[in-house]
Amino acid sequence: MIVNIKMRLKNLNTLRNQILSIFLIVMIIVLTIVSIMVNNQVGKLMTETTEKQIKQTAIEANGRMETLYKQIDTLSNQLVTNGTVQQTLLDLQNGESIDFAKRQSLIRVINNLHAYSDGIYSFELYSKEGKRMYPFGEKKLSSVIDDKWVKKAESEKGRLVWVGKDPKNSNYSYAIRRVSLMDRWYSNGGYLVVKIINSYFHLEESTLNPGEKDYMMLLDRDLAPITDNYGINIQYFLQEGFQTIKVNKKEYMIVKQSSLKTGWTLVILKPTSFLKERVSTVRNATLYSGAIGFFIFLISSIILATMITRPIKKLTNTMKNAKMDELKINSESASSLEIVELNRTYNQMVENTNHLIQVVYEKELLRSQTELKALQAQIDPHFLYNTLNALYWSLDEKGEEELAEIVIAMSGLFRYTIGNEKSGEWVTIQAALEQIERYLQIMKMRLGDRLEWEIIAPSELLSVKIPKLIIQPLVENAIMHGIENSREQGTIQVKIQKIKNSSSIQVTVEDNGPGIELETLKTLNLAIQNDNVSSFKGMGMALTNVNKRIKLYYNELDLKGLRLKSELGKGTMVIFDIPDKGGE
Repeated sequence: MIVNIKMRLKNLNTLRNQILSIFLIVMIIVLTIVSIMVNNQVGKLMTETTEKQIKQTAIEANGRMETLYKQIDTLSNQLVTNGTVQQTLLDLQNGESIDFAKRQSLIRVINNLHAYSDGIYSFELYSKEGKRMYPFGEKKLSSVIDDKWVKKAESEKGRLVWVGKDPKNSNYSYAIRRVSLMDRWYSNGGYLVVKIINSYFHLEESTLNPGEKDYMMLLDRDLAPITDNYGINIQYFLQEGFQTIKVNKKEYMIVKQSSLKTGWTLVILKPTSFLKERVSTVRNATLYSGAIGFFIFLISSIILATMITRPIKKLTNTMKNAKMDELKINSESASSLEIVELNRTYNQMVENTNHLIQVVYEKELLRSQTELKALQAQIDPHFLYNTLNALYWSLDEKGEEELAEIVIAMSGLFRYTIGNEKSGEWVTIQAALEQIERYLQIMKMRLGDRLEWEIIAPSELLSVKIPKLIIQPLVENAIMHGIENSREQGTIQVKIQKIKNSSSIQVTVEDNGPGIELETLKTLNLAIQNDNVSSFKGMGMALTNVNKRIKLYYNELDLKGLRLKSELGKGTMVIFDIPDKGGE
């Protein structure tokens, strides 16, 4: 039984199943991480969005409270600045008594202003000494308002001071303001006490999100409640900075908004249950999406694993009959069944083909050496040099000095171009210019007086090494395209000069030929820069080859590449830069 189980497990240890297992594990990890991140981000986003919505609600509600407070402030201010009130208190300050007519005038003024507000329960007017002037009676200010609020009103110099709830009746609140006598340098003339109906600041349901049970509370500067719609004291939680609170076993989120005008604080309690419901919906959607994605990835993994292992099986069958290349035996290692079989088959093939590979290798090596020697014998440069030297002496003996000089120039030209096993890729500028001089001498034999040239190079630059045959193709181009097709005399100038304030040397090859049209010049420069000159056959091939060699030899230096300058009828100039330190 145990042996059978081991055999089954061994048979399952295939490359296909290994790939499939890795893919599925990675997919599970990815889906888990993505799900956690999505849930966290969505929950955070919903919380922030809800806070913004509630903040907006609180701002709107605060605006309404400020408007109501402003109405009370405006009416009370109109009352204390009324001429009748001012004159009455001024007469009282002057020691005059208040007769019946003055009392009636005072009553009419107060009643008229009282009618403009539903939130004011009553006005009470007191003298500077605290004696009540209206309503008439013997009541003292100290029995209604604590002395600290009277002092506060005095310091505020006429601004409305919110006192708070009436200790005898929590349905009302008091506010007080000092009456400043305008005809007596705004001195203290008395006090106006405003009794306000708390329900005037009722928190309407319309300020809340419809369909949701939210709690609201309006607190004064001392965090004492002015009005609320749930009757729960949460001052402690506000002072301690709590973000959430439990009311009747339900958790609520606390959002508060303070008013700069009144100093009041509007508190809104939003149930967190709706957030959990929304997050739960998102979580379920994420799980469903993850399950669908996992199923799709499972099918894709099976297909992909099959596609990966099928070529390996095919390769195994192919390698069983392979008998080519030089191979080495590979040691067996514990792996999947496919790899073990592949390794065994490969080693079998190595044992059968190694001997044959050795024999074929030796035969091929011998044949290559023979062919190489034959080629070397066919184009031995020494034979060419000796022949040209013999021709030179023959012409010299016959008095053909001009032809003899041409032969010597050709011999030097071939020796420079073909070289030998000791010659390298780098030559001095002096050697390159001598080679160009020989080439021009040979070309002058064909072109005659139509060809003139000038070579300019400072002596201090002659020892700088440059790549072999980097200038000569440009000279050939200048003769072929600038002078050869013209019947007039042409001049070739090769100029080597040091660039000022730079570590570079500028090489210029210039001719006075027909020049190049502007559009063709732009196209040719762009093609050289992009190594694409297929449309400019001979001329373009020489230029792009030189440009490519410059890039290869000086690829680590920031040099300007090969470029053309030309004007129609005024010739063409080819320019490139090389470092003044040369190269190897």
